[in-house]
Amino acid sequence: MPDHAVSSDPAVQTQLDRLAALSPGRDVLGLERITALLARLGDPHHDLPPVFHVAGTNGKGSTCAFLRAAIEASGQTAHVYTSPHLVRFNERIRIAGRLISDDALAGYLARVLDIAEGTGASFFEVTTAAAFLAFAETPADACIIEVGLGGRLDATNVLPQPAVCGIAALGIDHEAFLLAPEEGTPDLPMERIAFEKAGIAKQDVPLVIQRYATGMMGAIAGQAMRAGAYVKVRGEDWDAALYQGRLHYRDVDGRLSLPVPRLPGEHQADNAALAVAMIRHQSAITIPDSALSAAMGWADWPARLQRLSDGPLTALLGANESVWLDGGHNPDAGAALAKHVAGMGCKVHLIIGMLSNKQAGALLGPLEPYLASVTALPVPGHAWHDADAFQACLTSGIEVEAAADIEAAFARLAQREPIPLLIAGSLYLAGEVLKANGQEPD
Repeated sequence: MPDHAVSSDPAVQTQLDRLAALSPGRDVLGLERITALLARLGDPHHDLPPVFHVAGTNGKGSTCAFLRAAIEASGQTAHVYTSPHLVRFNERIRIAGRLISDDALAGYLARVLDIAEGTGASFFEVTTAAAFLAFAETPADACIIEVGLGGRLDATNVLPQPAVCGIAALGIDHEAFLLAPEEGTPDLPMERIAFEKAGIAKQDVPLVIQRYATGMMGAIAGQAMRAGAYVKVRGEDWDAALYQGRLHYRDVDGRLSLPVPRLPGEHQADNAALAVAMIRHQSAITIPDSALSAAMGWADWPARLQRLSDGPLTALLGANESVWLDGGHNPDAGAALAKHVAGMGCKVHLIIGMLSNKQAGALLGPLEPYLASVTALPVPGHAWHDADAFQACLTSGIEVEAAADIEAAFARLAQREPIPLLIAGSLYLAGEVLKANGQEPD
């Protein structure tokens, strides 16, 4: 669906306006439109470097970041396609290690939009086609492709023969799309989520997965069997654990002792381990163990438990307290954030902005024991939960306050107890925060 993207480059903005004009009614999951669109472009998705295809509810973007870091640490280059962006639309498409330039972005979007008439293609399908076209026309050693929504019917699932597929952590999200009644799909919500994500499985391609509940494992196994994929399960075909200050990984080819990932949060060790397992279960490109080790410190993924640096926004607080930014918005993200906050040993101020199609209590439930205050913000350009919606989710007596924007929230909290601050609830809000603090991703 359109996400109100804007650009300071007039040529890019012209194409973004064309993207935004696509009918929201066309955002119905399926592969027919993207297939027709790519056919008109000469099927560029058949001419990509070896593809690492990553699905999941939480952690798939971080897994992509670890994959990219390992490939680049080996001296090779990677194209990367992820979504959504935080500040600039260009962040979605990285060509051979660099964010796509404004000139190239405008050109590729225009080429796709110019031939898209009659296909009914959506915002995401046009963007996906533009990325595949750019990747096919520029040399690189690998492609890292993040699933946009689900997997089975996601536009990226036209990829014919990835080098390897992976599935990160699973949870409930995008219920309107992924849990819509459909004959032949599992009835239980989590099994249905697993079924949809495992839809990226391809014949004779390794499908590397974390360990999930029994019913979910059955749904994944069924999808893999229908596709003819080889499932590589954590705890059986590979495993990893944090202990003695290292990330210890093992599979049939041996053991590795890796540094703990630099990205904050224990869950990042799971994402890093999945990336390592994907690399070690494919044979399309060679990545030495030294590059896997380097990737633990190289990987960067903004707005995922990111500590803000000094900037115009943090200066409004006055006190020298840590400010953490996370785009999480579902219960599993709430649990991960609560675990991180618990480790701080003190309560935190929470600034929250969340789209109205998300669960208002998804973060507040796990975080409530650790909250000193809650400030609700709008999410610019989107329908969002107001302060009353968050208030209804709390039981501890904390009064949720409303602020007009992030600057107003910071100015108000500058008068409060100087304790750590957490901003969470939406990647769109996270983008506004990074822009306001002068920390645009590069």
